[in-house]
Amino acid sequence: MKRREFFAGIGAAAAWPFAARAQQPMMALIGLLSGSHLDARQIGAVAQGLKEAGFIEGRNVAIKYRAAGGQFDRLPALAAELINDPVAVIVTIGPAASLAAKTATSTIPIVFATGADPIDLGLVPGLSRPQGNITGVGFLVKALAAKRVELLHELLSRPTAIGFLINPNNPAFESETKDAEVAALALGLKLWVMNASSERDIDAAFASFAQERVNGVFIGADAVLLSHRDRIVELASRHALPAIYYVREFAAVGGLMSYGTSLPDAYRQAGVYAGRILKGDKPADLPVVQSTKFELVINLKTAKTLGLEVPPTLLARADEVIE
Repeated sequence: MKRREFFAGIGAAAAWPFAARAQQPMMALIGLLSGSHLDARQIGAVAQGLKEAGFIEGRNVAIKYRAAGGQFDRLPALAAELINDPVAVIVTIGPAASLAAKTATSTIPIVFATGADPIDLGLVPGLSRPQGNITGVGFLVKALAAKRVELLHELLSRPTAIGFLINPNNPAFESETKDAEVAALALGLKLWVMNASSERDIDAAFASFAQERVNGVFIGADAVLLSHRDRIVELASRHALPAIYYVREFAAVGGLMSYGTSLPDAYRQAGVYAGRILKGDKPADLPVVQSTKFELVINLKTAKTLGLEVPPTLLARADEVIE
């Protein structure tokens, strides 16, 4: 082999990996921002939605995860970090994260998943025409507060007072509290409201519920409270307090009863929207989706432990009974 051909061959071989790399599709980067914690179910649901839209994590999309752990004052910095990367789309979980992302950027597309009313929050001016750089998935949480109070009333034998545990830092705090108060008043119940944004607050709230001898407890819709679900369920059991929660995740770890939106389905829909935006759709052209998959879950094992007999009419309406 001639010397010139030999070195030419070496050069071509060395250049091949770079050429092959250049031919690989560009990997899109999206940010996933939560005001609380991110767990495997949330991440998996968003990834499933992306997959349905044609994007597989590690193949043609990468996800950068950021969570404030309930410290909402960290959200502006976390949102800025995602923007500086820069990510192509930001998916937000919870009202606080959604508001922080909207404040941080008016250009990078945002897809929210929130249980608070997106119009009341100021995220969008309308559901059919969200405008600007933001759209997403709304799942009825606040609007179902009255229904949860009614279900707890139906389960208990002539209750007179129930406790309400709510995070005061949640943007939907006032509206959900008002709905719960109106529902309790209509049923002739006294509502004992306790605020909690940390495990210490939760412990103190349940001690107060026990001291006030409430008949049951209603847990407000909040990502921080969800992240403390094991502790909340443990305290409800320790104080022998029947409790109703807003998502299945509480009932799955021993909570008595839950009624609300299927969160994995809502997060999946957010993932689908993020994928559509990566393909070229504009947020302003994607109407806000209202998740309509609701589920009533009753943990019969916990009911028996509490000495409660669940009415047959309530059991018949349950989507899932855990035994």
